Amino acid sequence: MFSATGVWPLLAFLADGAGGAARRELADAVDLPADQAADRARELFGALDGLRGAESALGLWTKRTLELRERWAAGLPAGTHGVLTGDPTADQEALDTWARKRTGGLVDGMPIPVTEHTELVLAGALTLRTEWWSRFREGQMEPEDGPWRGRSLRGLFRSSTLLDRVAVADTPDGQVTEVKVLGNTAVDVHLLLGEEHMTPGQVLRAGIGVLERRHPVVPGPRLPFGDPGPGLRVRRVRHTWPAPPTLHVRTAAYDLAAHHDLLALHRLFGLTTARDTSMGHFPGISDFPLAIGSAAQAAVARFGPLGFRAGAVSAFGAAAGGNPELRYTTTAVDAGFDRPFGFLALHRHTRLVLTAGWVTDPEPYPEDPWEEEPMRDG
Repeated sequence: MFSATGVWPLLAFLADGAGGAARRELADAVDLPADQAADRARELFGALDGLRGAESALGLWTKRTLELRERWAAGLPAGTHGVLTGDPTADQEALDTWARKRTGGLVDGMPIPVTEHTELVLAGALTLRTEWWSRFREGQMEPEDGPWRGRSLRGLFRSSTLLDRVAVADTPDGQVTEVKVLGNTAVDVHLLLGEEHMTPGQVLRAGIGVLERRHPVVPGPRLPFGDPGPGLRVRRVRHTWPAPPTLHVRTAAYDLAAHHDLLALHRLFGLTTARDTSMGHFPGISDFPLAIGSAAQAAVARFGPLGFRAGAVSAFGAAAGGNPELRYTTTAVDAGFDRPFGFLALHRHTRLVLTAGWVTDPEPYPEDPWEEEPMRDG
């Protein structure tokens, strides 16, 4: 589970205040000239605030003795600047409280530690909330093969006559089956199942490639009979009445939590030079020499029968009586996500990917099944 949308604007603000090699590396990471990065970051925060089901926040904390450049500080949203007292315990508690409040309790705290040496903390929070237009039914799911074979999982099941919710993409790395689960806030979740030899990165890249229309796609209504894609079976079934073609989806409920050390991938995030503590790299932020000592993201995603929740903080049947006459035939499409799969949560209209993840350890089926209460905001 990772949110690039949660990290990108923070890197953009840092690029705006950086100098020398750190400025060039951060500009390359955000793929923008450094002098344009902060403007684009502000635009992104504004756009996120306008999306139903999404909330974002930016926080900046500095020691009282750290004087910020007026131009850089003025470019941050109003009300974002707080103070570090110098007491690491109190400061950590305050920042952890901010993280919990800004994510509605999804994320427990700030993903980086605050120490007596911390001069500045720049953090962002992103939350997503959506409820399915059509809820899933819960039940037991026991995969017959694959890594989850023999496990009793909390399965989710749903049927729909909208075959366009499923498609198969042909990518250079292999075929990928995509199922769209639409939410009532225009935040949708796309489930992605690749061929067994494909890596998580290949599957998720394929999903993004489908959004960008870079791969040929066969939609559900045009899928041939047989096994046209990973986890798919298209078959003829008999009915007592002229039923329409139906898509049957089964998947596993999941509750994911992840922690990412962004400095472990310092080249990807443009932080190679900025982490060098032997000198300062942000003359546009302060005259005081600053270097990046920690950078991390904590992220959570919950996919259940009623809806989807995600948060990220970056810092830095019945049978009829008798034997009915089966006179009609129709088409049934079965999509099964019963081995590790990926997902993308995106805004339907802008197609902006807000979070992405890979499911390897879904929820077990409870010994005493219970009726899940409707999810409520907050």
